[in-house]
Amino acid sequence: MPTPTNPSAPSGKEQEPGAEEIKKNPVVENIQQLGQTNTITGEASNIFCLTIIGQVEGHIVLPPQNKTTKYEHLIPQLVAAEQNPKIEGVMIILNTVGGDVEAGLAIAEMVATLSKPTVTLVLGGGHSIGVPIAVSANYSIIAETATMTIHPIRLNGLVIGVPQTFEYLDKMQERVVRFVTKHSNVTEEKFKELMFKTGELTRDIGTTVIGADAVKYGLINQVGGIGDAIRELNKRIDEKKASDTGGLVQ
Repeated sequence: MPTPTNPSAPSGKEQEPGAEEIKKNPVVENIQQLGQTNTITGEASNIFCLTIIGQVEGHIVLPPQNKTTKYEHLIPQLVAAEQNPKIEGVMIILNTVGGDVEAGLAIAEMVATLSKPTVTLVLGGGHSIGVPIAVSANYSIIAETATMTIHPIRLNGLVIGVPQTFEYLDKMQERVVRFVTKHSNVTEEKFKELMFKTGELTRDIGTTVIGADAVKYGLINQVGGIGDAIRELNKRIDEKKASDTGGLVQ
């Protein structure tokens, strides 16, 4: 004999949200997919925060166990930040080991050409191709314990052993050097000296620069943290407003 049921009683499925409901939550989805609590809406704040963590993924999809920042996610967000009138400043937070050179340079060029005030903050690490991204903003800050590894670029995978391959590699490296020296206070001679230094890295040539040393060499503007970054960005936003309206700001 069938057991009578009460149709008005909530089932277990209705009482607790399932995995599908959590997955459909836009905030959770944004965190999982883009590392952002919200997409560009401008409702919560006039500052848009962009995070670059793990490895910068370019044209080749990295294994799923790698924590990556996909440049095809960042570029539309930067375009949206540039177009949105409610966004008045962009802060870029880095903790990256580097990655794809062309993808990293693409992100750096986009940050450098934004018309709105920009500030970068290096937390943990801004290594390899993270260096051009770190210097691409109007002002750069590094945490006291954060590091930046400067080394020559290299190719992985199948390499055709002909002189043209090495010429291409040399030209790409010059692009990185030119960008970094143009957007920071480090000289080309000093940057190349750090890049080709031997004896400091166990299995490679290059230099690991820590906090205050990055400021000393002219790569980064100051040592500081999140509070300093927000203060600097707000100051630059106020200055831009004053220059746009022709007024004075105190």
